[in-house]
Formats: sequence, structure tokens, C-alpha cells
Amino acid sequence: MPKKIIRLCYRKVIDASSQKVWDKYVFDSTYKEFLMQAQFYNQEKKFSTFAEILHHVPGAEKLHFLVSTAVTGYLQQLRGIVPDILNNLGKHFLPFENYRFEIINSDIKNKASHQVAINFFSKPLQWHDTINGFLLVSPVNGEKTDDGQMTELVQLPPFLSIYSLKTANE
Repeated sequence: MPKKIIRLCYRKVIDASSQKVWDKYVFDSTYKEFLMQAQFYNQEKKFSTFAEILHHVPGAEKLHFLVSTAVTGYLQQLRGIVPDILNNLGKHFLPFENYRFEIINSDIKNKASHQVAINFFSKPLQWHDTINGFLLVSPVNGEKTDDGQMTELVQLPPFLSIYSLKTANE
């Protein structure tokens, strides 16, 4: 029987209403970095919003990458585990391989409008079954999870989805 190998993607949106300490640090750091980097693309101070800069200034899409440097240290604090996603036992378990940072919205005159997203892409998982809305998954090749478990049971909360699916013969 072929194995179903999936990768999950969790989209973490961070804005002025975010309550967790880690989120607040990411919010503040990315806003400060946005203000610094936006100066290059807005030297005449014609625009105040990220959308205006993106629309009117060639090359401004680089701001996503340039501002992403502000989150590198915070991502290292996660030690390769996706934040907010818990297994059925209430433990963080989902390892991520890579991420993509994006600026959703920002305004150099209004910090409250700043909003970013970090999309976390999990390591490949074997998807065994779906039980009452929970995915039964395990690390590929029968490895154990970081806490020694063989399988994990996880519900798909908002902003967590199956990013890729491939079938592999055993």
C-alpha cells in the first residue's frame, strides 16, 4: 500500500492585537526594520503605506526579504518547532524545515496598521489516517518525534493546512 507523505503549512499572522510575548517582539522588530528599509524605496516621502510603495516603486517587493532579517533570531528561539500548533496531548510537536515571511500591510505613519505573516512549512510527515477530524501522522521512515512518540494526532485549526501531498511506494 502506498504511503501518503504530506507537508503542512501554518500561516502565523502577527499584528498590533497579538498578545503573546514572542509575537509582540516580532511585531516591534519587523516594524522597526520596515521603517528603516522603506526609506530607500520612499526617499521623497511620497508614500506612507506599504501598498503604495509596492505599487509605485519598482523593486519594492524586495521589502519582504529585507524586513525578514528582523525575524531570524526569533525563529531560532523556536528551535525548529512550529509555534501555536499542538498535538492532541497539548504539546508542540510539528518540526519545520523552512519558512516564508511576508508583509501584509504597514504604514510608516501608523504602527497599528503593521501586519506580517510567517508561513511555516513542516518537514515531511506520513499521513496514516483521519480520525474524527484529526490527522494521524508520523515522521517519515518511522523515526520518533522529539518527545519519543511514534505518531501524532493533530486537528487542523485555522491557518494550518496540507501544503503538499505525494504518494510513495513502500
